[in-house]
Amino acid sequence: MDRNHALPQVQLPAEPNALRRIDFCAPQSYKGSGFLSIPDLPRVAEEVTAVLPGDGFDWDIKTHFESLPGSESHQIMELGLKGRLHLTCQRCLQGCAVELDEKRQFIFLATESQADEYPPEDEDREPLVASQQFNLLETIEDEILLSIPLIPKHPEGFCEPHTPVFGEDDEDEVPAERENPFNILKNMKKN
Repeated sequence: MDRNHALPQVQLPAEPNALRRIDFCAPQSYKGSGFLSIPDLPRVAEEVTAVLPGDGFDWDIKTHFESLPGSESHQIMELGLKGRLHLTCQRCLQGCAVELDEKRQFIFLATESQADEYPPEDEDREPLVASQQFNLLETIEDEILLSIPLIPKHPEGFCEPHTPVFGEDDEDEVPAERENPFNILKNMKKN
């Protein structure tokens, strides 16, 4: 008999604080979805340049048990993230919206040493250590932070034009010939 059909499926709460203590050691599978705003994610909030209406992330999670060849059954978690945040474009230094749409799979293991020994060639699943008070909110936030581009920028051709600052001339104007700064010294010597 398939273990997934024999185990109860628990609906995860959508409230951020309730996601801080999930019992992934219990013999049950989980399913849930919700929306996390930027203030719900303090480490992500440190990265953004502005928070606009609609910024944040829809998340959905499903878990199931799977038997691996030659070992016991492990809980697999599928995490989907879709949302938007605002960062600084590294081309024009103006704010730009960054859309993220990520899907990840994790495998829960019993100990830290099992997670360390998990085969690195299995790139499809990242190992996590199951606990009775697993912080799912922190894992979601980690995945958002890992998905943020290292160099955020607008799509090609969408950067806002550079606005002159500190009396810079417009690009269309021909720059005037600069006066030699040592002319003042030369005039002082004459006096």
